[in-house]
Amino acid sequence: MTGYTKAVLALGSNLGERNDTLSGAVADLVDPPEVRLLAVSPVVQTKPVGGPPGQADFLNMVMTVETTLSPEALLAHCHAVENKHLRVREVHWGPRTLDVDIITYGDVTSDDPDLTLPHPRAAERAFVLYPWSLIEPAATLGGEPVSVLAARAADIADIVPFDGFGDYDGVPTAGTVE
Repeated sequence: MTGYTKAVLALGSNLGERNDTLSGAVADLVDPPEVRLLAVSPVVQTKPVGGPPGQADFLNMVMTVETTLSPEALLAHCHAVENKHLRVREVHWGPRTLDVDIITYGDVTSDDPDLTLPHPRAAERAFVLYPWSLIEPAATLGGEPVSVLAARAADIADIVPFDGFGDYDGVPTAGTVE
């Protein structure tokens, strides 16, 4: 299969119908023929890392794709999908309907401030590493297994499996007992 490069994408949402947004984003990301889905991780719920205080919890997931798009074209595609899902960029690391990050793009390394590869903070973020390890147990980042990096990450204790409840802005919408 020449011409295709494997990429790892991390998706997160903490505003609105988070799970629906993630599902729709996966479909939108693999909609063009230049992007093929390889795997999708389970969804996990996490506390916000960085950014302003008082944010709702995030739903996070990782997907692997293969693509004929260049890294820059893939980034533009990811931004277009974020925009389709009403992403607003007002506050750095603030609440958002959708965040899509390129974690790796093949073996490409880049220090470009617009697209640093591999993602500069991925090796410290369990909300990326743990879901990634579930779909690729042998995956490595910077020469270390992603599962080992996940276990070492400061936010590993805040990760919980997403049960499908609490799907609007992190507030339970179903399955609650009053």
